[in-house]
Amino acid sequence: MFRKILIANRGEIACRIIRTCQRLGIKTVAVHSEADANALFVREADEAHLIGPAPAAQSYLRGDTIIEVARRTGAEAIHPGYGFLSENAEFAESCATAGIVFIGPKPEAIRAMALKGAAKALMEDAGVPVTPGYHGDAQDEATLLAAARRIGFPVLIKAVAGGGGKGMRRVDNESDFPELLKSCQGEGQSAFGDPRVLIEKYIEVPRHIEIQLFADSHGHAVHLHERDCSLQRRHQKVIEEAPAPGLPDAMRQAMGEAAVKAAKAIGYTGAGTIEFIVDMSRGIADASFYFMEMNTRLQVEHPVTEAITGLDLVEWQLRVAAGEALPLTQDQVPLKGHAIEARLYAEDPEHDFMPSTGTLSRLVFPSGVRADSAVAEGDAVSVFYDPMIAKLIVHGPDRDAALEGLRTALIHTRAEGLRTNLGFLRRIASDADFRAGEIDTGFIGRHLERLTAPWPDYDIPVNSPPSPWHDATGFRLNLPPASPVDVRHLTNALHEAHEASEVVAPMPGLVVAVHVKEGDTVEKNQPLIVLEAMKIQLTLKAPRAGTVTGLNAVTGEQVIEKAVLAAIT
Repeated sequence: MFRKILIANRGEIACRIIRTCQRLGIKTVAVHSEADANALFVREADEAHLIGPAPAAQSYLRGDTIIEVARRTGAEAIHPGYGFLSENAEFAESCATAGIVFIGPKPEAIRAMALKGAAKALMEDAGVPVTPGYHGDAQDEATLLAAARRIGFPVLIKAVAGGGGKGMRRVDNESDFPELLKSCQGEGQSAFGDPRVLIEKYIEVPRHIEIQLFADSHGHAVHLHERDCSLQRRHQKVIEEAPAPGLPDAMRQAMGEAAVKAAKAIGYTGAGTIEFIVDMSRGIADASFYFMEMNTRLQVEHPVTEAITGLDLVEWQLRVAAGEALPLTQDQVPLKGHAIEARLYAEDPEHDFMPSTGTLSRLVFPSGVRADSAVAEGDAVSVFYDPMIAKLIVHGPDRDAALEGLRTALIHTRAEGLRTNLGFLRRIASDADFRAGEIDTGFIGRHLERLTAPWPDYDIPVNSPPSPWHDATGFRLNLPPASPVDVRHLTNALHEAHEASEVVAPMPGLVVAVHVKEGDTVEKNQPLIVLEAMKIQLTLKAPRAGTVTGLNAVTGEQVIEKAVLAAIT
């Protein structure tokens, strides 16, 4: 086993890796940007080293600098976490050249699965079912549009190097295709350095089910059961659970076998996840499943797998990277109870989930719940990185027990000082349809109004009896209830009327594109400016037809929240 490793990541996953290393007696080296100088993971590591300014391209994506720190500190291996360099084959090769172990798969396996189009072709050859679509080399708009016509709308445009919900757009009709293609290509270039895309048939009623797998360098491969990640918003996972509710045993076995087959087809080693999309249009009993992609790294949602198996997946990663064989065969992998994870973000559900920044004046998690957190009370959430505050993981003997545990945990969680999605998560955990297992990836979109209604400021006792005092519907004696949604709608009418001629930054961020110049004539909803913050790209559009009479946005410059970027007369 290693004596010292470097963690080439930040935030919650860095803290998570540090905990396992501390238990195993392994020293840890953290690397950090200037913005993260006082971050929780920096404080928890045995030693920490500055590697550059806040932008990830100048710090966490500087593989050469990170390897130099590893050599200087005597780290024998580098754990890349997830995101950043975790699926970068060139970085894995550079580690090997430097005599440092990369805690992950071989570069050839990363390359085989890094580009979604090539991965789909490989899976087809291995006999794994794939989603109908286009994953060819030609990338001109005419070819891609022709492919979308052949597949039939709606389609999904996906960045070939994408992940984490980035670089993905649903297109419902042909007229929207050019704009959404450009948006997807731009996000792919910005987030992954690759503008290429593929086109897939959009499955109307999908569930997102993925298989956790592990393989060692001795030819062994096993799966650690499945996770259901269907509760998503804009293709970003919100709630994950294991095992998948209502999944027939035959499908569970078939998906597990397909995942292991995929891993063996590319000579995989380490932790990986095969993501499948399940077509629920005919119900779960008659559903078909298709390969979507493989993530050649640990996943954000890995704690629910740990909860149902009792295993430490980071420890397995370390042992496999050190050359050890997998500790269990397939029939020895446990499956105990049910686990659910909720992601707590610094964002505002009542205003289209805009990212939020600020200092956490209060952060409290209830006892008896696993909380994998990136920050502690008093820490700041900055504009530069992912807005995740923590993941709350609850385990129970069955799904009902786990759901009630999650609901209770969320009600007793406190996150104050900035806007969060805590109320949104509480409403999901309390939702009757969700608790009944009636879920697919469109669940949040269909029920968005009721799920984003403001949560009461006062504490609601668990299992309290029905009462107007425990009701968020605006109870009043002389008139029908005044819904919080109605109030919010009225406020947003007022906002649009006031800001009608101005284009305002809804969040602090980086200006990555300006599509107009002063004096240009624009149509209503014409794209003007693209902002990027916390891994999100947002296109700001003209609120009305007119002329650009003021322009304060410059590509490459940071702007503050509520800054007026343009005026339309």
